[in-house]
Amino acid sequence: MTPHNASDDSRWSDLDRPPLNAAALRRALVREGSLWSELDLVQHTGSTNSDLVARAVAGKADEGAVLVAEEQTSGRGRLDRQWTAPARSGLFFSVLLKPSEVPVARWGWLPLLTGVAVATGLSRAAGVDTALKWPNDLLVSVGGEERKTGGILAERAGDDAVVVGVGINVSLRAEELPVPQAGSLALAGAVGTDRDPLLRAVLRSLEEWYGRWRAAGGDPAASGLQETYVAGCATLGRVVRAELPGDRAVVGEAVAVDGDGRLVIATEAGVQEPVGAGDIVHLRPA
Repeated sequence: MTPHNASDDSRWSDLDRPPLNAAALRRALVREGSLWSELDLVQHTGSTNSDLVARAVAGKADEGAVLVAEEQTSGRGRLDRQWTAPARSGLFFSVLLKPSEVPVARWGWLPLLTGVAVATGLSRAAGVDTALKWPNDLLVSVGGEERKTGGILAERAGDDAVVVGVGINVSLRAEELPVPQAGSLALAGAVGTDRDPLLRAVLRSLEEWYGRWRAAGGDPAASGLQETYVAGCATLGRVVRAELPGDRAVVGEAVAVDGDGRLVIATEAGVQEPVGAGDIVHLRPA
């Protein structure tokens, strides 16, 4: 037997968290006519997004490449925030997309599209209602409270590609949560936490939505994306504070998501201000 130390033993001894089956995932997803061209599974890495961006820029990955990690040690959210979780406790993956038929001005819809796809896939496979917090958080209800269970990060990879990364807390227990505001599918009452069917469902949903959006030339209305995003967005109808670059903040009611994917905030001064990027704080329920 190969010698191992105690830390390795604890890493692999959690029977509630079996490893993903890469061969079975490839058989299910990487097929003729499918968007998904390859699927690689690594035990641990710093960031699947960073790895896949580097491969894309070096010309070593095609559209539809999927990179999955059992554990991320330097996973990043927006604003380079750290995202960490125990090994095999969630789904941590990135995909490479090249929407050449879509004007670059509409590529900002990709993280919102991914949110819709993930929420749809999780609803089917885990039986959990997932709401979307603009622009890139996935929310679930734990004990009647809104908790963040996942996030999405889109990054350009050269001139013609985007890498979209997704992190979802699947089996995290209450004592493992990084912050009190975090949640997991298990804590939200998921009917199953087997990550293989969850990942298959999410990637199939993403393929479906991406294909629909791409066929419409990226038009968010014609593809049904804008309407579906609005229906699942927990931010709309709330009083929010948008913390913007340059230490500026806008407070008001989130009233719409416009055709560019921006959040429109109606301020007390009677101004409707579209916000394209920023941190959104939900100040009180809708």
